[in-house]
Amino acid sequence: MDDEIKKDKNIEVSFSLFITGLMMEAVMALGDMENPVTHKKEPNLEHAKIIIDTLEMLKEKTKNNLSKDEDEAMSSILYDLRMRFVTKINKPDTSKP
Repeated sequence: MDDEIKKDKNIEVSFSLFITGLMMEAVMALGDMENPVTHKKEPNLEHAKIIIDTLEMLKEKTKNNLSKDEDEAMSSILYDLRMRFVTKINKPDTSKP
């Protein structure tokens, strides 16, 4: 455990790391990536929408306060997540007979 804490000290917290973490959580909630704990894809579109909306709110609240790279990363992440979300909600439900 102490070794893990020492390794984590080398990680610098940044806005990019924060939004990337939210993106990964959204990708898991969309069912496009396995949950690292359960090793299962567990879609939860409601949770994914909350995360996407949270990222949108962050984009608005940080308007004109982000670097060019941060703003582009945020826009790219939001675009990707929105497209994934729309694809999921428009996909026909094949689980029903």
